[in-house]
Amino acid sequence: MTVETIPLHQLLLSFIPVVFLTLLMWRWKLDYKNLVYAMSRMLIQLLTVGYVLIYVFETESSAVVIAILTLMILVSSWIALNAIKQHSISLYAKAFISIGLGGGLTLVLISQFVLQIDPWFSPQFMIPLAGMVFANAMTSLSLAADRLTSELNNGATYEHARGIAFQTALIPIINSLFAVGLVSLPGMMTGQILSGVSPFIAARYQILVMCMIFSSNGISAACFLILLKRDPYFKQKIIETNPQTR
Repeated sequence: MTVETIPLHQLLLSFIPVVFLTLLMWRWKLDYKNLVYAMSRMLIQLLTVGYVLIYVFETESSAVVIAILTLMILVSSWIALNAIKQHSISLYAKAFISIGLGGGLTLVLISQFVLQIDPWFSPQFMIPLAGMVFANAMTSLSLAADRLTSELNNGATYEHARGIAFQTALIPIINSLFAVGLVSLPGMMTGQILSGVSPFIAARYQILVMCMIFSSNGISAACFLILLKRDPYFKQKIIETNPQTR
């Protein structure tokens, strides 16, 4: 079985439920404009990246791939800080380091030692894998920072707040570990099965992906929480809620 190109008129049918939900939000006087904006951005971003990747996948330059991976970390670090009202260069640097370490080390392990891709920077492998790694690490940082702030505001010690924040950051991926294969077939496995790959082989790749995402999430969140203790904004919060730490 081969995956056929979806005709445009058939693709448009997938927007029927989207239109229905948009009208429902409008009827209930909810923020339907944000949904329209989000869907519009999704379309523009995916169509743009689709065209760009055609050329990127043909590159034979490792510098181009490294530049793209760096840009992905920069953007994901910025988005991860949306959960924190107080933005600063210091916080941004800590998010960048955390995603770079957690996601980068995991990506190197998977791409170079597990998959052993050749050449080592092969964009067809590195960019999709990096997308999964950095996007999930970004979400874990956002959850960790939000929960850490909440716990500190409620008077918890840094150590207690850090533990709760770390557990919170891992909730989505742990839930996915419980559900995979029983409740859901994740995107990569589904895509491979639709393209004709044996479900048993697809399962091996999905196991790799789940381990990769769990590791990058956990390492990135742990690094970020450790680094936040030394950030001026969070340091002040810790002192305000726990004067004995002065």
